[in-house]
Amino acid sequence: QVQLVESGGDLAQPGESLMLSCTVSGFSLDYFAIAWFRQAPGKEREGISCISGQEEIIHFSDSMAGRFFISKHNAKSTVYLQLTSLKPDDTALYYCATDLDPQCSYYGHYVYRGQGTQVTVSS
Repeated sequence: QVQLVESGGDLAQPGESLMLSCTVSGFSLDYFAIAWFRQAPGKEREGISCISGQEEIIHFSDSMAGRFFISKHNAKSTVYLQLTSLKPDDTALYYCATDLDPQCSYYGHYVYRGQGTQVTVSS
């Protein structure tokens, strides 16, 4: 059974950093890509980044590419998203997702997803 569980969301002040985690089960990160997305209330889903089974990374958003960094630890079945220089506009539900495809794609549906972890940025 494919499962993805996010953690690490919190209340942060502008300029601070957070590390989000996505722990998966039912498949191996050695072979499948994982993407991070976010969604704020009343807004559409935004793609952030994706890391493939071979650790190739694509960025869905140029504006976030310089502040948010994706990585993974295959043996821990965990994908990370480091958020830096946080802004109030970064407030959203962050979640990880996969299509069980080895490669990242800008056009994937990423149908398997976790429940998300809330990041709130406020002073």
